Amino acid sequence: MPVPDYQAFMRPLLDLLRDGQTHRMRDLTAALASQFALSPEDLAELLPSGRQATYLNRIGWAKTYLLKAGALHSPQRGLVALTPRGAEILRAHPAAIKTRDLQAFQEFREFQGLPTGAEPSNASHTMVTDPAAVDAASALSPEEDLARLYASLEKGLRAELLVYIKQLSPDQFERLVVEVIVAMGYGGSVRDAGQALGRSGDDGIDGMVKQDPLGLDRVYIQAKRWTTQNVRSPDIRTFAGSLTFHRASKGVFITASAFSEGAQKTAIQIGNIVLIDGETLARLMIDYGVGVITRETYRIRRVDIEYFEEL
Repeated sequence: MPVPDYQAFMRPLLDLLRDGQTHRMRDLTAALASQFALSPEDLAELLPSGRQATYLNRIGWAKTYLLKAGALHSPQRGLVALTPRGAEILRAHPAAIKTRDLQAFQEFREFQGLPTGAEPSNASHTMVTDPAAVDAASALSPEEDLARLYASLEKGLRAELLVYIKQLSPDQFERLVVEVIVAMGYGGSVRDAGQALGRSGDDGIDGMVKQDPLGLDRVYIQAKRWTTQNVRSPDIRTFAGSLTFHRASKGVFITASAFSEGAQKTAIQIGNIVLIDGETLARLMIDYGVGVITRETYRIRRVDIEYFEEL
């Protein structure tokens, strides 16, 4: 089964503490994984950051929310116990516990930054009016919600970049590709790459760039500044012939539009040609800081456990 959202773990976590004893979170996490019959694939699923297992993150946020609501007590790191309020919450919510249920407590409202006396909200983190969006938002931990918002912003940025890319003149498109290639670590410098590219007179770029600082290995690059017409299989075969003629072992074909299915299959069959369409080019521009600026930077900090262990 898919990894449940963090809210689904809240009541089972409290239920495991009904005996009134202090338990290790490590043991409770293992018990919850077994209770929800999480498969090895579920346990191996990672957050978008790739730094933590999804189920550990969601159980961790369930614990944090319950702690902030006063339902749990943590006498020391890694240990938790049920509080009288936690027992009360269990009795009041026999089926499930949602984030909005915890908003009945002032400590939790302060934790969420809600004003005193605010009505419980339907979404855990995101103020939205679409019911489907509310359900989707409430299933995410704060870190997952942030990753979702970041992905949405980046998708919009890629679309905006692609509009600007398709409006470039052939010469401007050539300079853009040079900038991206150099930013990725190829071509030495912009001047070196610029001298090596743009020799064909075609509506794009046709030339060689260095793959290593000494120029011992080179990459043949061709670009088609097409905005609507897709690159087709014959274009790839022609490019492959150019690679053979120039004795180049690998090539990159860049377009502002897209590649047809036949072109993609042909490139796979040839084996030494990398295809970069407009969407991928926009993503590379974002990844390597070409044509974009950073407006805001948010630093997400976590507790340094080793620091406290060494005190």
